[in-house]
Amino acid sequence: MTATRTVDIDATARQIQILEKAGADIIRIAVDSKEDVEALKILRQASKAVFSVDIQENYRLAPLVAPHVNKIRYNPGHLYHLDKHLSIPEKVEFIVKAARENDCAIRIGVNSGSVDPDYKAQYPDDPLQAMVRCAVDHCELLDNLGFENYCVSLKNSDYKEVIEANKRFAAERPDVPLHLGVTEAGMPPEGVIKTRVAFEQLIPAGIGDTIRVSLTVPDDDKGEEIVVGRSILQDIEDGRFRSVPKNFLEGLNIIACPSCSRVENGKFVDLAQDVRKMTEYAEKYKITIAVMGCRVNGPGETDDADLGLWCGPAHVNLKKGTEAVGAFSYDEILAKLREELDKLIEEKHGAQVVPD
Repeated sequence: MTATRTVDIDATARQIQILEKAGADIIRIAVDSKEDVEALKILRQASKAVFSVDIQENYRLAPLVAPHVNKIRYNPGHLYHLDKHLSIPEKVEFIVKAARENDCAIRIGVNSGSVDPDYKAQYPDDPLQAMVRCAVDHCELLDNLGFENYCVSLKNSDYKEVIEANKRFAAERPDVPLHLGVTEAGMPPEGVIKTRVAFEQLIPAGIGDTIRVSLTVPDDDKGEEIVVGRSILQDIEDGRFRSVPKNFLEGLNIIACPSCSRVENGKFVDLAQDVRKMTEYAEKYKITIAVMGCRVNGPGETDDADLGLWCGPAHVNLKKGTEAVGAFSYDEILAKLREELDKLIEEKHGAQVVPD
């Protein structure tokens, strides 16, 4: 997936070139406005790559992007944002009509951090089942419309939950192709290990048709995601399976998104690296810290973390669980995070941290 703002045509074109050179079979680009659509048209003219477009929160863009792409990805959890007087099935039918008229495929992309609120309410004690039921029901919507050219993804930052969700879905709808990925896997090497374990558990079981590796790396290094993905697939094909390092994720776990066109400040990637370095002193404590790059997924994706950061243009929003701590400048955030982390270690583990 391209990590730059789509309207920055030069930067996004460079991302496409990097991904193509690394051997990407499909390149996903996000659009969230008519300006993004105009940029997409120019990018399409300059590349023969297979494009998958993410229409994010704006389902109305489907007929505008469909003539220029090979696949439309929509998130069921984002369909309720616009036109609340219309039903979800009506909005899905709108997307399907655009895809059908332009010979596009569709991906139903269900993410743990943005599950449709109705499904979350139905399964308050089993969030994975909320994801699976949402995906299954949307498959039925497309089936009832006579649309067969679709696939599904069920993603989570916890590789164990990715495995379980995809197994549940595959048991119920083995006929539907699955796109696999651990979203917000984070920085290498941890992000690579999480992804590898998920793929090694699912693909040999016949679950999974396409993959994506999501790593938090600088824009110019996004090709690393393709290299890692192909390496994992080759190892699986050759029967080589890597063992999980001893005590992996038994202590500190840093979740970080891979960046996309929604990121409003490029400092986000550097911040994720700085957070990992600053928190080395706490690596033995079982605490999860999430570093998210935008206001769209940031609030929801950080809810399950002990401490969450989601980044805006000039400030970083700090959360403790679902509660907001405050907004801090990029220069202030590390010190504030350290303060909250020390408090949390004392609260959860009864250990007092001695300042360096």
